[in-house]
Amino acid sequence: MATQINDAGIVTLTDAAMGQLAHNESLWNEDLRPCTRDEHTWGGNRFVALWVGMSICLPTYSLASGMIALGMNWWESVLTILIGSIIVLIPILLVSHAGTKFGIPYPVFARLWFGSRGAHIPALARAIIAAGWFGINSWFGGQALDAILSRLVGGWDAISFHLALSFLIFWAINVLIAMRGPQAIGRLASIAAPTLVVAAIALFIWALTRVGGIVPMLSVSSTVKGFHFWAAFYPSVIGVIAFWATMALNIPDYTRYAMTQKGQTKGQIFSMPLTMALFSFIGIAVTSATVLLYGQAIWDPVMLIVKFPTISVIIAGLIVILSSVTINVGANVMAPARAFENLWPRRITFSLGAIITGILALGMQPWYVLSAFSNYIFVWLGTYGALLGPFDGIAIADYWLVRSKKLDLAQLYTENGRYDYSRGINLRAVYALLIGWAISVLGLVVPALSFLWSGGWFFGLLAGLISYWLLMKNDPTVLTDAEYNQITEEKIS
Repeated sequence: MATQINDAGIVTLTDAAMGQLAHNESLWNEDLRPCTRDEHTWGGNRFVALWVGMSICLPTYSLASGMIALGMNWWESVLTILIGSIIVLIPILLVSHAGTKFGIPYPVFARLWFGSRGAHIPALARAIIAAGWFGINSWFGGQALDAILSRLVGGWDAISFHLALSFLIFWAINVLIAMRGPQAIGRLASIAAPTLVVAAIALFIWALTRVGGIVPMLSVSSTVKGFHFWAAFYPSVIGVIAFWATMALNIPDYTRYAMTQKGQTKGQIFSMPLTMALFSFIGIAVTSATVLLYGQAIWDPVMLIVKFPTISVIIAGLIVILSSVTINVGANVMAPARAFENLWPRRITFSLGAIITGILALGMQPWYVLSAFSNYIFVWLGTYGALLGPFDGIAIADYWLVRSKKLDLAQLYTENGRYDYSRGINLRAVYALLIGWAISVLGLVVPALSFLWSGGWFFGLLAGLISYWLLMKNDPTVLTDAEYNQITEEKIS
């Protein structure tokens, strides 16, 4: 008996199957259920808007401008950003296909490869990274608040711990708003990115006029040559990839609403790499100008705006605060809060999950991560890239190589079903994950293999992909063509 319908490449549950599964509260709710055909409403333009909004943020500015601090010139930095963005777009598109075809969110997609209980593992990994970004954006906002208070409150600078106090105040504001959910931001989210674009362009024009034109601005030459260039370029590209490694996992949360595979694919291809490169260029150009103006590359935008007159500091600081709050509550709370909530639904509410996220963000020490660009790209991005790489590889191997894009949608919501594995955990996925991590960690303990750690995301992805594919070959959970055809009704237009 058919439980799912294939309509032009979009698979949805039959009404009968929906009615039966809706009673299984442990695996089904309004957030987790698969989309109906009518809910696939996102065209390509919606994905363009999505990526433009996510790419235009302070972490992107700092990622790009920091490469000037490493010693690259402007075109080397832009090229590094573009290459890294194009590379990470490949796994993003591969994972996007599953979300579009079956209309499932990331936590349910993870059940396919880790099992109904094992899915907590990739969900928590994604949550830890989101909490880290929560801390980083809170630090940016705390710096901006401190800059404003230093100009408006007499004696503020005399307080020995004024920066830490500003950070904690801003962190607490973020947590309080986050407890109410992303809807608490409302319309502010729709104006944050455009406002940041205007501010970045204004900063670019300021730098352009101060140094006497575009030619002097981009005249700063590279200080890393030969081997030293490649030693900086290699981990920098991996850092750019790691920057979006989270989206390579949870992109189904968005593509589940896509109207067609072609629409979401084109929308993503023509938005993310170009937006990253263009917005990065502004940060790179301005940072190049700071080398001429101040004798050093100021890659942290807040550290640059404090050099401006008071009114400029206040306006720019408020823009940084707006951007930090909206991206934190809109993008960096949902995944971890839901993950913690899902661990113990009866005790942990979304609000408590948001508090846990905030506390975890403090533990990630954002002040240390942003104290030097090497910490930002090599320690933060490099480490979490190595953490997430195997998950990306496992997801791709499962959907494309093991199952050939065929799955039983109803069984993802069925207790003790096809994808329950061993008491809800697919041990083969756990083994593949450990193998992927081990390959990267090998680069930490064996100096001659340090390239494995520097390229942790890439080698972790390959190791996870290959090992999972080999371990899962001929697994009984894989549908045969006959089984898939039996449960899938083809809709004739």
